Amino acid sequence: MYLTQGLHRSLQRHSGKTALVHLADGIERRHNFAELLSNVARQAAALRQFGVGSGDRVALLAPNTDELVQALLACWWLGAVACPLNIRWSGLELAYALTDSEASLLLVDESLEAPALETATPKLSLNEFAVAARALPPLADTRTGGDALAAILYTGGTTGRSKGVMLSHANFWTASMTRGAELNNSPESVTLLVAPLFHVAGLGRLIGQMVVGGGWVTMPQFRAPRVLEAIERYGVSDIIAVPSMLQSLLDDPAFNAGRLQGLARIAFGAAPMPPDLLDRALAAWPQAEFFQAYGMTETAGALCINLPANHRPEARALGRLNSVGRPGLGAEIIISDEHGRELPRGEVGEILARGPMVMQGYWRQPEATAETLRDGWLHTGDGGRMDADGYLFIVDRIKDMIISGGENIYSAEVEAALRSHPAVSQAAVIGVPDARWGEAVHAVVVLQPGTSEQASELVETLRAWCKTRLAGYKCPRSIAFVESLPMSAAGKVLKNALREAHRA
Repeated sequence: MYLTQGLHRSLQRHSGKTALVHLADGIERRHNFAELLSNVARQAAALRQFGVGSGDRVALLAPNTDELVQALLACWWLGAVACPLNIRWSGLELAYALTDSEASLLLVDESLEAPALETATPKLSLNEFAVAARALPPLADTRTGGDALAAILYTGGTTGRSKGVMLSHANFWTASMTRGAELNNSPESVTLLVAPLFHVAGLGRLIGQMVVGGGWVTMPQFRAPRVLEAIERYGVSDIIAVPSMLQSLLDDPAFNAGRLQGLARIAFGAAPMPPDLLDRALAAWPQAEFFQAYGMTETAGALCINLPANHRPEARALGRLNSVGRPGLGAEIIISDEHGRELPRGEVGEILARGPMVMQGYWRQPEATAETLRDGWLHTGDGGRMDADGYLFIVDRIKDMIISGGENIYSAEVEAALRSHPAVSQAAVIGVPDARWGEAVHAVVVLQPGTSEQASELVETLRAWCKTRLAGYKCPRSIAFVESLPMSAAGKVLKNALREAHRA
């Protein structure tokens, strides 16, 4: 299947329907499906005119805008490979990705041109590109699909050489079907694209809406007042948010639950959802479906979905709130030992996955590909367990597991205990060198606003709190208090930055 098929279907069914709205400071741009397809076909012609051919890589550096969406779709219309780049990267990181991908062209938002200047890759602003495209006749859709490469998404790179994840049209299509089989995705839905399109969560929602013919609203960054306004004004029915985003919406002075009841579906991930925050959100949006998804860049989106029923208070006694659900349509998941052998239910091991949503491999890194894709299974690097009913529970990243005195300690478990204290807003746990035990548990904590207790007193308070919930060897030996945790654009705590700060 080719990704642009949904655009042709939408043109037949509702050509005059609003497909895409872009919102920024003082800006509103609307495109119906007829206009969108015309723009995309002309931009595909412009790509060809600038020397891009089928299979060539096109790098894109932009926040979420309608121009970025159209350029992405134009790549797939032509049969080119989209390489959306992280707008928070340094010039060196951008230069690496451009060189590694051998991009034929870089399309960059005018607000981000400065960090992209030092590159030999031919470069155009997205606005210049769009203007040039308007003068060209539309190009017929190549209908490139199946195993043809659709995108290369670069992983963080904080632990060394960044890896380009190769995802095909079939990978993305299957991931959309996996989600859609669990949760009906209506053509009448409108998704707010505020999660960055250079991450698989945002790009996956773009594709999921395209497949069914739903609408998109793009915003360049998350700002709670503007998001609240967009939900009400543009009939947003579907959002992806990390827990901190939901808390910002609920805490905003402009929040008015009565004006936001069109919001029907709220997906969250990247960080655990505190039960008290979930209760607040459920009370604000009683009609909405809340669900958690588990997946990664290497799977083009979700492998598992913890369905809305498991988030309701009456279902929590089953203990599934902290699960990420069961494997979705087309996905197989096992928990394995270090030799790739499946472990009995309830035991902790590495999560392995396979299915048609799994990547083709890492771009130009055969050794890394061979290490991650072994015997037909994707080795996720995540530690987890599966219960008797097939529900998957994430324990920790294998690399984030702390080994202290020969005992395995999963940071997620310690973080959950810390977050349950009323004075704690956020917590991250890392292992730090210890002469006696090899590693010691170190916690980095963000306190709730208005906390009156002194930090020195809180250290002992939090350690005592943890000791009532965890074995002694799991409790933090040291605690640091910070105003905020370093976060990736996907809303994940950058633990490498915490380790580096501790070493410094």
